[in-house]
Amino acid sequence: MKKMFISNLAPSASEESVTDLFSEYGKVRSIKLAADVFSGKCRGFGFVEMPGKAEAQKALTELNTFEFKGKKIIVNEARPQKERGGGGRRR
Repeated sequence: MKKMFISNLAPSASEESVTDLFSEYGKVRSIKLAADVFSGKCRGFGFVEMPGKAEAQKALTELNTFEFKGKKIIVNEARPQKERGGGGRRR
């Protein structure tokens, strides 16, 4: 399984449209786009997970700098999420 980070998405991009784009390269396991709290529009980035490593690599290679909805999207392999601290204030 491979998780990819997509940036430079147009505000008009939706999870459905991005899924359709990546589905041309193989099965899409999950997708999550960051959305503006007030407008609900895409904030320009998100994550796509594909179960097949070969298909994901092909999608990454071919879709990086691909023009989608008027903008050239950037596709990279997602970095592992870092552990976050406890959230309390330090004194």
